[in-house]
Amino acid sequence: MWIGWIEFDVLLGDVHSLKQKRAVLRPLLAELRRATEASVAEVGDQELHRRAAIGAGVVAAGAERVTEVLDRAERLVAAHPEFTLLSARRRLRRSDDD
Repeated sequence: MWIGWIEFDVLLGDVHSLKQKRAVLRPLLAELRRATEASVAEVGDQELHRRAAIGAGVVAAGAERVTEVLDRAERLVAAHPEFTLLSARRRLRRSDDD
């Protein structure tokens, strides 16, 4: 079993409140879930208006499938003009890694 995750550091556009931030992020998180079938959540920077940390995790039988899903998620986030993708950090582990 292979486990992979990716964390995005995203700069949001013209957002002036946490309520606006949630309204902007909610469709992105839903699209990520739909397009990748990964578990997706806002995982950090919840108190900041213009920044977001978004995480996606996936489990699959092969490393190739995990990599494919993480690549798709990164392309999707990078393709949104209303966000600036500052960084993407990913990890890939096998279930028996110590």
